[in-house]
Amino acid sequence: MAQPLRTSADDAETSAAVASAIRTVEIEQAGLASLAGALKGALGVAFAKAVDIIAASKGRVIVSGIGKSGHVARKIAATLASTGTPAFFVHPAEASHGDLGMIASDDVIVAISWSGETAELRDMLHYAHRFRVPLIAVTSSIASALGRAADVAMILPHVGEACPHGLAPTTSTTMQLALGDALSVALLENRKFTPGDFKRFHPGGKLGAVLTFVRDVMHVGDAVPVIRAGAPMSEALIVMSQKSFGCVGVVGGDGALVGIVTDGDLRRHMGPGLTAMTVDAVMTRSPRVIGPDDLAAGAMSELQGRSITALFVVDAGKPVGLVHIHDLLKLGLA
Repeated sequence: MAQPLRTSADDAETSAAVASAIRTVEIEQAGLASLAGALKGALGVAFAKAVDIIAASKGRVIVSGIGKSGHVARKIAATLASTGTPAFFVHPAEASHGDLGMIASDDVIVAISWSGETAELRDMLHYAHRFRVPLIAVTSSIASALGRAADVAMILPHVGEACPHGLAPTTSTTMQLALGDALSVALLENRKFTPGDFKRFHPGGKLGAVLTFVRDVMHVGDAVPVIRAGAPMSEALIVMSQKSFGCVGVVGGDGALVGIVTDGDLRRHMGPGLTAMTVDAVMTRSPRVIGPDDLAAGAMSELQGRSITALFVVDAGKPVGLVHIHDLLKLGLA
């Protein structure tokens, strides 16, 4: 079906929309630049104190806010939780109707409000003061009710919103979100949170596949094609055919992997005398290997980067498994 012809009016509308998008991104970019600058000064001091308080806490981080700040608070809580800092979102209005009971004295409250005068947060502020729950504020005004009540106030710089009317929270929420990400990453680093830790919280989807360990997908035991050094190629061909991985590993007397015979090696030595040769004469020495505790994503990168289909998995130099590209493709790695 033929596409309708574009008119000059269509082109003008497209140009206007793109120009608007660029303005928005550039204004928000300027806001982030201001945030970075503030972190080099007083905001940085407050930020470091906030990290120390949360890192020392034995409880959870309670993140709260309302409106657009509430949506940002939910995302920050989710990011904290997924990076090793137990956290959840509490709606300030629901808190006033019983959900304050979800907050314990060992917890830390992170309250987000651009104005710092959000009425719905007041009961939570009183609760924090009464039960001595540490309160961290993210606001734009140190003189606000939230700023004054906080044990640590992270004051965001005043910048213009991307909204042409200066009304819709845009640049301000972008800065809130970026500061929340910065807090999550700083705590992640403080806790020495590893990819293995990350895997526990992200077992599913693409991220789960990327964080899968080689030992979780490798073939082991009798499935691993290995043969002793000095064996004739006639035996190697039988093992390669039985195991169906297109290769066979060659091990020395101490059980260490000393080489590999691949389909490529067979093609290079193809001839009437091949079966009478020893594996030592045909094999590729010092083959590429990987460890059982390496990430599956690293194995895929190695396979793709070298245009090979299988890697032997070694521990202390000895083969303990084999990972094939088909196993990694099934995980969703590509």
